[in-house]
Amino acid sequence: MGEIGDKLTPSDDAWRDLLRDDPETISDILAQARRIAVIGIKTAEASGPAFTTPAYLQRHGFDVVPVPVYFPDATEILGVPVHRTLATIDPPADVVQMFRRSEAIAEHVPDILAAEPSVVWMQLGIRDDAVAETLARAGIRVVQDKCMRVEFANRHPRAITPRDEQRPA
Repeated sequence: MGEIGDKLTPSDDAWRDLLRDDPETISDILAQARRIAVIGIKTAEASGPAFTTPAYLQRHGFDVVPVPVYFPDATEILGVPVHRTLATIDPPADVVQMFRRSEAIAEHVPDILAAEPSVVWMQLGIRDDAVAETLARAGIRVVQDKCMRVEFANRHPRAITPRDEQRPA
């Protein structure tokens, strides 16, 4: 797969390789990811997977950067200052995790393309094939309809603690 920061220049159908979500590719992405910007993250008060999944990833060593879509008064989530756009994140995230409805993903494409992350990960139940193609043609790897928390836990069974088991995925 190459390093997570490697940019590919897709030509013809080469971009399709950036849509692979086989176990080896997922393992490589998770092993190389360090900084994850979470578009659509929720606050602790709102809870749900858009909060508990990034919290889990943060507890397991990932640098999680909150990019809430709602919660205009929130200045901090998970003890980290919030950003309203990917452009303000410095250093930039290498993975953008999406917690938005499938039909809302397209509105984030300009921000994502400008930020040039290595990977865009659409959480379980989130899929937009047209957006995925646009991102892949720009050299961005895309994972759709998979839970990053579940994929990480499947590869690191010892990372699951009683505290994690009490929270919904």
